[in-house]
Amino acid sequence: MQATLKQVQGLSFVAKGDSNHWVAMDGKKIVGGSEAGTSPMELMLMSLGGCSSMDVVSLLRKKRADLRDFEVKVSADRAEKHPKVFTKIYMKFIFTGKDLKKEDIEEAINLSQEKFCSAAAMLSKAAPIETEYEIEQVD
Repeated sequence: MQATLKQVQGLSFVAKGDSNHWVAMDGKKIVGGSEAGTSPMELMLMSLGGCSSMDVVSLLRKKRADLRDFEVKVSADRAEKHPKVFTKIYMKFIFTGKDLKKEDIEEAINLSQEKFCSAAAMLSKAAPIETEYEIEQVD
């Protein structure tokens, strides 16, 4: 796996990986950026959310869960001083569907966090990841 980054202007960069899709990144104005893209640390949270979400949805499909909508909210606390690493990460999974089973949801989240999600495996070595979930049943 590899990635290439190219400076656009100042702290604005575009990057692409093996998938050949460009992603814009930038810094805050206070540090000389123009806020024209997502910050690298935001991308880390998005990567964790994406990795785990794909696992969870795939696992629930295998159980034939009637999932109608799904969302995950990821946030993190950061150290005050440089390097401003994540000190704790929070993930809230929100499921909407018909006859969703609590046991299936918990199993999918746990398997993602403990076995399948590479991003969770890496980030959890640096900061604890706390998960919670909500289930909204619909007819």
